[in-house]
Amino acid sequence: MMPMKISKDIRVNEEYIRKRCEGCADIVIRPMMLGSGTKVRCLVVYIEVAVSNMTLEESVIGKLINHLWEMPGEKIAGFVAENGLGISDTAEFEEMEPAFKAMLAGNAMFLLDGYNKAMKIGSKGYPNMGVSKAESEKVLRGSQEGFSESVKVNTALIRKRVRSTDLKVEEMMVGVRSDTMIALVYMKELMYPELLQEVKERLSQFEIDGVLDAGMLEQLTEESWISPFPQFETTERPDRAAMEVLNGRMVIICDNSPMVIMLPTTFSSFLKVSEDRYNRFAIVSFQRLIRYGAVFLALMFSGIYLAVINFHTQVVPTNLLLSFAEARRGVPFPSLIEIILMEVAFELIREAGVRMPGPLGGTIGIVGGLIIGDAAVSANLVSPMTVVVVALSALASFAIPNEEFSAPIRLLKYGFILLGGLLGTFGLVLGWFLLLGHLTGLTSFKIPYLTPFVGRDAVGDMNEGDSLFRAPLRRMFYRPLYARREQRIRLKEQKNK
Repeated sequence: MMPMKISKDIRVNEEYIRKRCEGCADIVIRPMMLGSGTKVRCLVVYIEVAVSNMTLEESVIGKLINHLWEMPGEKIAGFVAENGLGISDTAEFEEMEPAFKAMLAGNAMFLLDGYNKAMKIGSKGYPNMGVSKAESEKVLRGSQEGFSESVKVNTALIRKRVRSTDLKVEEMMVGVRSDTMIALVYMKELMYPELLQEVKERLSQFEIDGVLDAGMLEQLTEESWISPFPQFETTERPDRAAMEVLNGRMVIICDNSPMVIMLPTTFSSFLKVSEDRYNRFAIVSFQRLIRYGAVFLALMFSGIYLAVINFHTQVVPTNLLLSFAEARRGVPFPSLIEIILMEVAFELIREAGVRMPGPLGGTIGIVGGLIIGDAAVSANLVSPMTVVVVALSALASFAIPNEEFSAPIRLLKYGFILLGGLLGTFGLVLGWFLLLGHLTGLTSFKIPYLTPFVGRDAVGDMNEGDSLFRAPLRRMFYRPLYARREQRIRLKEQKNK
């Protein structure tokens, strides 16, 4: 099908536009007669809510039309041809298809009789929530700004923090029918150009009706889609995104999504938060150890408990073992069934708390856990120790800062529960062998997932001092391995002359 060229005859253009927009009640097609003396017919097409009122003096399109209203009709076409692009956020199109895409993106489309181009005039765009407070990544120190649902606002929030022309923003359209805009944000001097090329290739490998959130991009472009572990890191904090851009990573921003994607990623990056760079190194290192311990407890604690009380009671002190036996007196279920029932109950409470509106969700989580735990113990359905073990496991999962990383840990926990409850220590060791084998073979854009704990020589790691422990800020001389090797130095100590 040949693309529709914009005609000099406004009637031809109007007929095509009205036919294409038939049944679209939210699209306004407004014909007008401009000019003093000889009148010239023009046409303005826009989404009703997305474009400011044209009669307002503050709007760009309003100022343009008010100016053309008083101009002699024979001079209007020449004026628009010579000065149209001088208006803020304006572009010209010779074909209808790109002009419609610009209009559907929230701009106004202006056509003039005798002029064979359509003019896009930027306006306020679609309604959005604006810049709000980050809710899912709360910190005590640092910026409280969160990303919005507008790709333009989000790129501006990163540009606000990295004020350099080396910060590049490339825009792409994905989704055959949704025509969703995504932005690739990176530092040209720091990032490997091969990464940019591979990201573009992965984005162009699929064809889909619509992309409505960044999560869809993750699932379509990740390399090992069977793995439960995320191979992209997400954040809703502009300061965290800006920090990672300066580390040589790429940020992908999807329109209509307040979460942005950061890549490549590693296991350790999910256990870091933005305020790790703002606090002193001793405090940060201690908090990071707690997070790694939380991953271990959330994954293994229930399985270890079952392995010990079912197969290895000799490692438990006699008094503690007797108290376990006393607490389990009258409980009708085996310990394995106890743990699984309580774990599922806590997952139900968590899900209910997330889905309930407003402050009621937190109340359900706390009250539900207390009531169900106390009632289950009083009814002799489970032992008190089982409630303690499951509660500590759930608490540890809450201490993991990234929800996308916490989810696979909670899922794999059930595998370790079955292995520990049925096979004891042998089952736990087998589970660790399979898990580490999977993580060792996992990569994110050719970066080993367990970096910097493995593969230091292969990736040319220069020990940036920010893994399990964080070095003092004045000793963090090197960028992470994501950055080009010749650009790894980020901090230089000035010598007094």
